[in-house]
Amino acid sequence: MRFTKMHGCGNDYVYIDGGKELIPDEKKSELARKVSDRHFGIGSDGLIFINPVDDPAVDFEMEMYNADGSRSEMCGNGIRCVAKYVYDHRLTNKKQLTIVSAGKNKYINLAVGPDDKVESVKVDMGAPILKASEVPVSVNADCTSSFPGIPKDAVIDYPITAAERDWHMTCVSMGNPHAVVFLPDDMDLDTFDIEHIGPQFESHEYFPNRTNTEFVKVDDRGNVHMRVWERGTGETLACGTGCCATTVACILNGHTDSTVNVHVLGGIVTCTWDGNPESSVIMEGPATTVFEGIIEI
Repeated sequence: MRFTKMHGCGNDYVYIDGGKELIPDEKKSELARKVSDRHFGIGSDGLIFINPVDDPAVDFEMEMYNADGSRSEMCGNGIRCVAKYVYDHRLTNKKQLTIVSAGKNKYINLAVGPDDKVESVKVDMGAPILKASEVPVSVNADCTSSFPGIPKDAVIDYPITAAERDWHMTCVSMGNPHAVVFLPDDMDLDTFDIEHIGPQFESHEYFPNRTNTEFVKVDDRGNVHMRVWERGTGETLACGTGCCATTVACILNGHTDSTVNVHVLGGIVTCTWDGNPESSVIMEGPATTVFEGIIEI
């Protein structure tokens, strides 16, 4: 099977051209676990298939699997790499694309360098989902947000107990669930014990589908630092949907202005949201090809 390894700010996946490599659906979860293994496989945060589509309104499909073989609805860093892949491999010559993932269309603009290769990608990630039952998060919230149009049951600055400590979280779905936690002053992000605390959020009883969790420190009105524990994978160097969710949470809690540079372990992702619950979050960041190869499956 031919593959390409790519990353967005260090969030790395193995990419497969689903139009050429015909893998049975029942084998894909097992294959994701195999190729993601950093000792016995290629090594990645998961596996993404780039599939052709029949819909004339859509250019390609992204089909994503986490490192543990579970399906995921969306990956912001992943979709940027899909866009770079299809342009750089001449599957399209379009610089504006529509890519569907788990039934949701994302609208993409490519920034192409002088070598006619994609350097960065801007994605319209759609409006954030704040209604608790649709994130989903199972709490009885009573939102008192000052932003007009925010659902009454939105989970903003809501208390949660995990790892024998009390925290506050803001829950956002960007097609997949996120719990954004602003670290208290007595905690340092660099030394934060994410390996212990992250899994307790991921599998907390509040989250029927598990959750991704972002742990955040605010620097100023335009910059934050974030570490992420991804559902089904563990800590990763970046999470595009997590950067979007972090931006939404920052704005809802009054910590930042509408454009936020989210500094993750692997680089910087810039997200913009105007605070209107019906407005899209716009995400922009790099996409990088690491290497290509063939693996026996």
